[in-house]
This record gives sequence, structure tokens and C-alpha cells, in this order.
Amino acid sequence: MKADSERRDTDEGSIGDEESADDAAATDGSVSDDAVSDDERDALLSIAHGAVVTSGGISFQRGLSVWIELVLTRGLGPELYGVYAFGWRLTTMLLRFANMGANMTLQRDIPAFADDPDRQRRVLGLSYATTAATVFALAVAIGLSADWIDEVTISHPTFPRALRLFAVLLILIAFVQLHATALKAALSANGEVLLNRILRPGLRLLSAVAAIALGYSVVGVVGVLVVAFGVLAVAAYPATTRVTGIRPSFSYRGFRSEARHFYDHAIPSALSGIGALLRTRVDVILIGVFLSATAAGIYNVVLVLVGIAAIPLYAFNQLMPPVASDLYSSGRIGTLNDVYRTVTRLVVTTTVPLLAVLAVFGQELLAVFGPTFSRGYGVLLVFLAGRFVGNAVGATGILLSMTNNHYPKMILEWFLAVTNLVLTYLFVLEFGLIGAALGTSVAIAVQNLLQVLLLRRFEGLWPFHPTFLKPLGAGLGMVGVMAVVRTVFDGALAVGVGTVAGLVVFLALLVAFGINPRDRLVVDGLVDQYRYVMDAKLAELR
Repeated sequence: MKADSERRDTDEGSIGDEESADDAAATDGSVSDDAVSDDERDALLSIAHGAVVTSGGISFQRGLSVWIELVLTRGLGPELYGVYAFGWRLTTMLLRFANMGANMTLQRDIPAFADDPDRQRRVLGLSYATTAATVFALAVAIGLSADWIDEVTISHPTFPRALRLFAVLLILIAFVQLHATALKAALSANGEVLLNRILRPGLRLLSAVAAIALGYSVVGVVGVLVVAFGVLAVAAYPATTRVTGIRPSFSYRGFRSEARHFYDHAIPSALSGIGALLRTRVDVILIGVFLSATAAGIYNVVLVLVGIAAIPLYAFNQLMPPVASDLYSSGRIGTLNDVYRTVTRLVVTTTVPLLAVLAVFGQELLAVFGPTFSRGYGVLLVFLAGRFVGNAVGATGILLSMTNNHYPKMILEWFLAVTNLVLTYLFVLEFGLIGAALGTSVAIAVQNLLQVLLLRRFEGLWPFHPTFLKPLGAGLGMVGVMAVVRTVFDGALAVGVGTVAGLVVFLALLVAFGINPRDRLVVDGLVDQYRYVMDAKLAELR
């Protein structure tokens, strides 16, 4: 830990200085040039720009996901949709470690080796080779055990054939995901969003519509997805290497020493991913084992809606890994802490209104998928509580990985995975569908809070500040207004009128409480940046 202490000494006095800077700036409502360093300003604007681009992409992705589930629930019916949903969730679960931790290592090493293109090429080559070996092994294992998995879970005659096709789909999506990670590591937010947030869900929607229109059942839907993603996986590779300027190298020269450095980070990251998988998605497996295909479908629709509340965290975390890696590797720990705190406050501010709408109008939103799915409202509320804790602590997992604390993270993930497995098993047996959500939400909340303490202990990083109370207070006012609207109107009208009225109240209260000077700096900086780009484009057209 001596090295960590030396890093903190190089940025002496900056950790915790946000309070004094904010207080000083609050006297005149602005931030002076001295209040925020150039490094912090650049980091915040990079992350915020990535968040703007990504939030648009993720919002588009989530919107398409809702339409995908609408098409499939209406076209397949609750039971067959449950078969599809269970297979899709198993596939997305395996994607969490389909590249054996290469995703996090790639995001750490590409920016860290910016001055060494040969090492960047070797790291990218190792990432592709590792992904290929891991995902093909997983696909073969799934294909061989499909009948057994069906027997011990939902026991549906169409599931084994669908699951074998899902195994092929796993291979294709894993490579598409790796292309997107390479773009992200190279700070190409636009490229990552286009590939991962627009093309991927867009192809899923088109495939679902085409399959249902042709009268296909579950197996046909997955088959069409395999064809679509096969085309995307092949076509995206040359585009990725062109945008990043990095072509993967598979040369033996230097590979052995690079592999040692690579896997020292990748394997613990993969084991953390497996632990996180058991901690966050063991509920899906237990639902398949103990409950019905219809229950699996309801649960999947709830997870789709909960995913909307995760947009702010994913958006602001888009460029956090390379920015954090750069700041940490150059010893600017104080700046990293200031960035972490500001970004986390922005995540909380943008999360609160989403949680409020989903909590107040959750029943109406679930009913859109069909009356059967309204049974998931209690499950939705439990998940929203866990999601709030997860968003409120910010990029804890990313920062542990980027600051080389991946071994403590791995140990924590596994400890909580075992705890979650036991709790969720007991809760599902006792409470049914809502018990699965309860076990997972408790594990998510505990894990994120413990990761905050690990960051505090090892690196002195701490995200919380009294200014977090302002968006929380504004959120309570928003909930109150929407609850009143819900008593006056019904159905879609209540959702529309209530959401608009609630957002107006939220923004008014936020302004009344006072917007944080650093948050205003980020907004003003982005406005100036986009205005400059717009003016330049208009000048070209004249």
C-alpha cells in the first residue's frame, strides 16, 4: 500500500477539497477557474459528454427493448414468452464472463498503454483469443446439456432446441460485445453507442417482428436472431479496427510476458463476474427451477422496466473506466476522488425522477404487456429499492478494477454470491416470485455499500456529500404530485399527465434548493462545446 500512499501524496490536499470549493463557489453562485483544476474539468467534461451520448443510446436501447418484449409477449403469449425469456436471460447471464474478464482488462490497458501501440495490439489480440476460447467452450457445454437443463428447470418441449440456438447466439453476441468494448476503451463513445445501444437492440426488434409476422414460435424467433447477429458480428470487426486504429496482434513475440500481465487482471475480473452473476442473477435460475415459465416471463418484463432506472449509472460510467485508469496511473488520486463525487451526484440527480415514475405508475406500465404481468408490481418495487442503492454509490466496481483492487473485489463478489444464493433460495421457497427479487436486491445493496468502504479503505475515495439531499428532496415532491394525479386520472392519461407534472415540480424544487456549482460547470461546459460544434457545422453549410 506504500505505492498508493505515494500516489495520494502527489495530489496532496485535493481529496475532500470539494466541500471547501463548493462552499466558496456558493457565495456568488459560480465556480471560479481556480476552484476546479484543468485535469478535473477535462475529466468531467469527457465523462459528461460520454454520458450524453450514451444516455441517448441507452434510452433508445431500452425503448427498443420495451417494444421487443411487447411484440413477443403479444405474439407468443405468457407461457411461450416465458420460455424465450428464460433462455434469453441465461444467455445474457453467460455473457457476463464469456470473455473471461477481458472486457475490464481491455478498458484498463488500452488507455494505460497509449504510448505503446505494440502493447495495445497484443492486449486486443489476447482479448479476442480469450473470448473465442471461452465462449466456444460455453456454447458446446450448453448444447450438450440442453436436455438436462430443460429437465431441471422449466420442462417445456420447445426449450432444448431453443437453448441450442441460444448457445450459437451467445458466441455471436460475445464478439459484438467485444467490438463495442474495444471502442469504449479507445474513448469512442459514439462508436460504442452505435454498435451496442442502437444496432444490437434494433436487430433484436426487427428479428422479433419478422419472426412473429412469419408465424414462427420460440425456436424460429431465436433462429432469426442467430442470422441477424452473425451478420453484425462479422461486419462490425473491420469498422472497429478502423475507428480505434488498433489491429489485434496474435504474434508470439512478447505474448508470453503480456499474457502474464493480462491474465493477472483478467482472471480475477472473470471470477468477480461469476460471483456477481450468482449474486445478481441466481434469482432467474431459481425461478426456472421452482416456479413456472409464466413466472419467468413476468420476472423478465419487470427486469426490462428496472433497466430504465439503470440508464444514468450506465451512461455516466461509459467513459469512467479509461478516465479513471488514466488519472490513477498518473497518480492524480485527489482529482479522481473529485470526479467520482461529482459524477455520482449527477447519477443520483438523474436517477431519482426515473425511480419516482416507475414506483408510482408501475402497475399501469406493467399492464401494457398484458393483464398477467401486473402481478409483478411488488417485484418491481423491491427491485427499485436495490437499484437506488446501486446507482447512489456510483462506479464502485469499475473504480476497484481500475485502481488494481481487483482481488478484494473478487473475494467480496464471491462472499456475497454465496450469501445471495442462500437467501434467494429461502426467499423463493417462502415468498415465491417477490422473494427472488428480495434476495437479489438485498445482495446488490450490501455489495455496493461494501465496495464503497473498500474504496475508502484502499484509495481514500468517497462519493457522498450533503448536496445529495437536494435531488432526494425534489424527488419526494415529485412523488407527492404524481400520487395526487393518480387519484384523479386513470391508465395512460394518469401516466402522461403525472409524469409531466412531476418533472416540472422536480426541476422547480431542484432550482429552489440550489444547483451545485460543479454540476452547473459541467452543464455549461457541454452547452459551450455543443454550441461550438453546431456553429462550425453551420459555417460549413454557408
